[in-house]
Amino acid sequence: MPKCPVEHIRNIAFCGHGSSGKTTLVDKILTSTGTVSRNASVDDGTSICDFDEEEKQHKYTVEAKLVHFEHGGRYFHLLDTPGYPDFIGQAIGAMRGVDTAAIVINAQAGIEVNTRRVFNEARKAGLGRMIVLNRMDADNIDFAAVIESIQELFGKACRLLNVPLGQGASFRGVASVLKPPADTSGALIDPAELSEPLLESIIEVDEEVTERYFEGTAPREEEIARLIVTAVAQGSLIPMVCVSGKSGAGLLELIDALGLCGLPPDVLPRTAKNAAGEEVEVKADPDGPLVAQVFKTRVDPFVQKLNFIRVFSGTLKKDSTIPVVGVRKGVKLSTLFSVQADQTEATDEAGPGGIVAVAKVEELHTGTCLGELALPPIVFPTPMVGLAVTPKSRGDEGKLSGALQKICEEDPTFRRDLDMQTKEMVVTGMSELHLQVVRERLKRRDKVEVETREPKIPYRETIQANAEGMYRHKKQTGGRGQFGEVHIRMFPLPMNVNVEEWATKSRFPSMKEPHYDEANNFLWIDSVVGGTIPGNFMPAVEKGFKERIERGVIAGYKVQNVCVEVHFGKHHPVDSSEQAFKTAASMAFRNVFQQAKPSLLEPIVRIEVTVPTANVGDINSDMSGRRGRVLSMDSAGGDLQTVIAEVPLAEVTTYARSLSSITGGRGSYSIEFSHYEIVPGNVMQEIIAKAQMKEEEEE
Repeated sequence: MPKCPVEHIRNIAFCGHGSSGKTTLVDKILTSTGTVSRNASVDDGTSICDFDEEEKQHKYTVEAKLVHFEHGGRYFHLLDTPGYPDFIGQAIGAMRGVDTAAIVINAQAGIEVNTRRVFNEARKAGLGRMIVLNRMDADNIDFAAVIESIQELFGKACRLLNVPLGQGASFRGVASVLKPPADTSGALIDPAELSEPLLESIIEVDEEVTERYFEGTAPREEEIARLIVTAVAQGSLIPMVCVSGKSGAGLLELIDALGLCGLPPDVLPRTAKNAAGEEVEVKADPDGPLVAQVFKTRVDPFVQKLNFIRVFSGTLKKDSTIPVVGVRKGVKLSTLFSVQADQTEATDEAGPGGIVAVAKVEELHTGTCLGELALPPIVFPTPMVGLAVTPKSRGDEGKLSGALQKICEEDPTFRRDLDMQTKEMVVTGMSELHLQVVRERLKRRDKVEVETREPKIPYRETIQANAEGMYRHKKQTGGRGQFGEVHIRMFPLPMNVNVEEWATKSRFPSMKEPHYDEANNFLWIDSVVGGTIPGNFMPAVEKGFKERIERGVIAGYKVQNVCVEVHFGKHHPVDSSEQAFKTAASMAFRNVFQQAKPSLLEPIVRIEVTVPTANVGDINSDMSGRRGRVLSMDSAGGDLQTVIAEVPLAEVTTYARSLSSITGGRGSYSIEFSHYEIVPGNVMQEIIAKAQMKEEEEE
């Protein structure tokens, strides 16, 4: 990117529901500003941003795309993000790279399920927000109702910056609210009526200007421009603009609004932590310490791994070796790239507000912080829908593993795990659609076709009571034998407790150092005294516990929320070995677990279902049949309602089909992990029976 003063940079993410026209808008901005000379169309497969084959085929965005342009003396980075909830991780990552979120709403459809999601994600990220009412040239728009629903849901801070002149086929442009033109014929709302409330919402962030205004002195134009930025940053103003991405009517005014209301990189307060864990203010100073973060990773067929970096402070230069948080040695960045959709161009440096990419740097991943200060981690939703995958062609196992690793690198909401029992590769994503697109990408990019089995639900095993017991592993086969004896006590371990406090409240008087596995909320305590188990065998005991946790006890699922105290044991000076104690620990764990009222935990997800009002009763009834609990119902604007419920993941893995059947294709939903709950007894018996049957078949 060219050298540009920080105050002239605008980094903006276009977010919203699917089919709201985000990509068409970004394409149109690039062509109308002369940045790109060719025509671009999502429908024709010639979009600048939707260049992947999967995007061309489905005609919707799958990955966030970065573009840039210059206009009116300002330099813009735009990130076009996917609109379907299945790819929400891409929008969340993109938000870390920008200062403003432009929430695009289809004026014909109004607020949709992912509109609310991205609006709230932008709020949580602390970004400035503005709303773009697109598709004003569509038929059957109830403009007043759309504005009312936006202000009802997102607050009175949402104010029109311009009003449409006509709508549907007669939509010809927009009229400014701050400077109403002489000709406002066809305006759906008189802009003069909105001018005073808008102006007051802008100047209320400055007491002096407000006082002068009410004394009869209007604010100057430069004061309004300055205070709009402050109001947007504080959230007291969320500007709304109207446009048609298809016809281009209102597009120039949209670009001007992005420059006027979009936040410069030096406005939002940001903090990072130093090596001592102290919070430090991050200032957008090109001469300050380097603070930057990878917010997106893309695996490109030509340049391999491409990491997208946002610079918050300092200056990033090519051929420089820089410190990286969590990496012991400095990392050399040979070349920096300016990115325009699928095109890259070498650049020398990037200062605060700059967004560049680097290639083939294995130490960098999404979320990695460059410099010596650590920015907050990027929090992505937990993927919950899984499939067991195997390559169609024998001998492609290694190829499949490498291809899946690429997907993991570029998509933080995708995981792959090797099932320790079945030795199968299990992939987990946000939805069936998400995993379907992954399969298409594997086939196109990596030439690997896979076969899949039904979704695998990540149940967990736990206990509900205390128990104790032991296991003696003794084996004599001539020559040196095997001997190890382990005595343990087992307790349920609550979630979200201070482990050391919980353990030290006189529960384990002889406790040495506690060993805690946060991923499984598993704690084991060494209370052995007198050397009944020599210290050199304790790592083997721990290994035995952890292997059993991975294998499960009652149904083959991971164990969590358990504390084990090793308090006694026996050893033999000749026959004892690490293997003997590992086996004894694993078997002791299994035996005592079965006495401690074992239970299964199932993942509960929070689901938001947006449907026509007439279908709300059907949705509520359907949720009850899926063991779900309806938490609330909210208006989604127009004739739509959003039903918010908690339901077991096992009951909604194929919910898209059911919802389409209930609503005739008019419903939409989003889903995210909430928590684990105990499985009801009758359901647990069915799951255990299936697991045992499967084990017998494999034997």
